Amino acid sequence: MTEATYLHATRTAYDTVAVDYERLLRDELNAKPLDRAMLAAFSELVQAPRIGPVADLGCGPGRVTAHLHSLGVEVFGIDLSPEMIAVARRTHPELRFEEGSMTALELKDGILGGVVAWYSTVHTPPELLPTVFAECHRVLAPGGHVLLAFKVGDQCWHRDQAYGHAVALDIYWTSPDHVADLMSRAGLVMDARMIREPDESEKPRQGQQAFFLAHKPKES
Repeated sequence: MTEATYLHATRTAYDTVAVDYERLLRDELNAKPLDRAMLAAFSELVQAPRIGPVADLGCGPGRVTAHLHSLGVEVFGIDLSPEMIAVARRTHPELRFEEGSMTALELKDGILGGVVAWYSTVHTPPELLPTVFAECHRVLAPGGHVLLAFKVGDQCWHRDQAYGHAVALDIYWTSPDHVADLMSRAGLVMDARMIREPDESEKPRQGQQAFFLAHKPKES
């Protein structure tokens, strides 16, 4: 079966930039208190019932995975890029990292207590977002939580340079209302929405940033 073009392009781009990406962004969360607040809220939610581990989808070099681990979360990372996974394993040898795609997770139904997709849907063509959210719903246990971070807007930006390397990568900005509707259609219930303005490191291209917390309802 032929691999989707966007998957090949995304994997190739992140394989190319993996080492420099980790070096340049390893301390990014230190300057983002609102982002950390959403991660902290998510960590409390998933640790309260302890119904299963958390998967960090599109984990890259594992910086968010490691941050959640430092908050006491049982977490592992999944990423499309073999080079990102290699960097993550070297940087955080105490944690588990696996190769995989968020559109077809190799996980059993209802096995997770939480899912994080921290800017990892931004390379997914909008028409495939329902598949991503359906997979999140499938692998979550009833009562499990989702934390989603993404870029606000309605555009696609093609990058041919990133982190000092030549790449070919599409990045999608999406409407919060549209994303909320897609998550609802997938069976996920919204708990909180935060939209923040771009900070100095994100101006002028990045625009507003969205953070959604949602959950899979418990079975009646």
